[in-house]
Amino acid sequence: MSRVHDALRRAEQGGLPPEAPLSTLTAGIRSPEIPALDAGATPPARANLQPAAIGEAPVVPFQPAPESHLLDINNSHETPSEEFRTLRTRLNHLQTLQPLHTVVVTSPSPAEGKTFTAVNLALAESQLAENIVLLGDFDLRRPVIHNLFQISRAPGLSDYLSGHCKFGEALRRIEGLNLYVMPAGTSVKNPLELLNTRHARALFEELPRCFTWAIFDTPPLLFSADANLLATLADGTVLVVKIGSTTFDNVTRAMQSLCENNVLGIVANGARASELYSKYTYYYSRAE
Repeated sequence: MSRVHDALRRAEQGGLPPEAPLSTLTAGIRSPEIPALDAGATPPARANLQPAAIGEAPVVPFQPAPESHLLDINNSHETPSEEFRTLRTRLNHLQTLQPLHTVVVTSPSPAEGKTFTAVNLALAESQLAENIVLLGDFDLRRPVIHNLFQISRAPGLSDYLSGHCKFGEALRRIEGLNLYVMPAGTSVKNPLELLNTRHARALFEELPRCFTWAIFDTPPLLFSADANLLATLADGTVLVVKIGSTTFDNVTRAMQSLCENNVLGIVANGARASELYSKYTYYYSRAE
């Protein structure tokens, strides 16, 4: 991820970065599909979440998978950490200007770094003592966040929306961090239909009661309608592109599919390491 501050600022002014897709995290292990609700069953009631609801979440150790590329929370001088702190600062500033608590992170196509961005942004936000952060895996088609944190996939989002578990039971609290993870949950045949329910809309409305930030990883915009739907429910959307891979045409199509509504900005992923390391190495070597 590179030049995050400038990319977001240009996006706010209506500009788009030159080009950018590809860096993918593969899907997780499939789980048995959850049974559908009976035709005559009463749909789940309004979420009506309260802060106490997250107290039921089991606590799990922070043990990221070796290939996860998660931030090293013990190494504050690491270059990727600085970049995500820049993004965090920018979003926190926007939060002071407008109601902003739920953020969809998506990309035009697969393998552009959306999951990488969503997970590390959530980690960066959770490092602030005043924040309580939710990281939700809303990519029900190819979920991967449970693999990155090495936690169970179910119960999770799909189980909660289908009425098969309580909200707190669908969460995992990461030990030592102000971070809660909601994995995708049990596999479903109809992700879009499950997300397009009154219960899902109520969830988005109620999440600010419990969390300072709720950050969601979603499917790519140009490959399914899920992210477009979720973008209409969230307070804002962050679009991730990859330098040297994402075409300008795909960025334009992605922005048009969002109707440029609630687009907070664009994160440019995949900058050359030399461009970043020279900047931070110079600063810290001088400071020391």
